[in-house]
Amino acid sequence: MKSISKLIVFILFLNISFHSYAQGYNEDKTSMTNFLKRMYTNAPFEGVKVVEDYDNKYFISVISLEKAKYTSQSIMMRVAQVKGQSQANTFFNGSTISSDLVIKTTEEKQKGATESKSTVETIETIKENSIGFVRAMELLTNFEIEDGKRVLFIYFKELKNE
Repeated sequence: MKSISKLIVFILFLNISFHSYAQGYNEDKTSMTNFLKRMYTNAPFEGVKVVEDYDNKYFISVISLEKAKYTSQSIMMRVAQVKGQSQANTFFNGSTISSDLVIKTTEEKQKGATESKSTVETIETIKENSIGFVRAMELLTNFEIEDGKRVLFIYFKELKNE
């Protein structure tokens, strides 16, 4: 009988300890979400950042999309996920950027006029190539900004101390 009561106490102890750990993770995510929302409200930003709390470092990727451009929410979510992974890949693995500049000049002479009119057109093409893959990007939160016209997505990944 004594061993059964010890077993029951041990199982209860394990049950309580597992529940408290799971709640701590969600509380951490909630406090991180609230912190990043306040940070964005004070000074809007997009792109990537590394944010630290007392114990951990987190990589965050912030993307904003216009709601009107997407026919469904699932398409918008997928585009945000791909853009978040692209930003993370560029941050962690680097990228190669090339630029081409084309300057086109045309001259028009009107009938009966003594002077001609020149038009200069400048076309710049920028290409970015990045190779690699980043795993474990998790959607932390998404919320509407600018009177509901845009949606902000925040993806994050915990950075391991090495």
